[in-house]
Amino acid sequence: MKTSFLSKIAASICLLALAISSASAETMYIDDTLLVPLRSGEGVGFRIVHKGLKSGTKLEIIEKLSSGYAHVKTPSGIEGYLPSRYLTAQPIAKVKLAQANQELAKLKANYEETQTQLANLKKKHQSLSKEHTQTTSELNANSKELKNIKSISANALNLDKRNRELRESNEQLRNELELIQTENLRLKDKSDSNMMLIGGGLVTLGVILTLLIPIIKPSKKNDSWA
Repeated sequence: MKTSFLSKIAASICLLALAISSASAETMYIDDTLLVPLRSGEGVGFRIVHKGLKSGTKLEIIEKLSSGYAHVKTPSGIEGYLPSRYLTAQPIAKVKLAQANQELAKLKANYEETQTQLANLKKKHQSLSKEHTQTTSELNANSKELKNIKSISANALNLDKRNRELRESNEQLRNELELIQTENLRLKDKSDSNMMLIGGGLVTLGVILTLLIPIIKPSKKNDSWA
């Protein structure tokens, strides 16, 4: 019982140490070497679990050992041991170059996209400028046409006013003409009446003279008697 209990404690301590080691795991890389074998233990006598890790392979450091080995884990999940001298905290030149090329490609893509956007913006600006010029031209034409319409409208109003004045003047002249015609008829009727009166007076005067002349003028017979 005591041995079993101690075994459980030892196992728990190992698990705890492994958990602490995993929690504080750091990342390192295979140095500029062609291939590095990954073994199952600390030393060349242990079984090779990976035939060779390429330079620049990213590894998770589980534990650094005093024996000069490091307990690591590959991106594919394989765990093993390899000499710490093959590890470096920085990516190798090849990886850095690849990263730089990748970053350069990304920057180039961003630059090309920016150039495309700039070209589209220039094209849109030209289109807007052309539309602005056309709109300004149409606005000026509309303003000129509106001015002409206002001028025509003002002339039309003046013509309408003048037309009304002429119609009123014509109506007044027509009324005056009717009055003159009526007065002419009245004067003509009066003249005819006067002529008739004068004619009648002359006839009457002639009759009277015819009657009076024989009386006034003495006859020859009466003269002989005298």
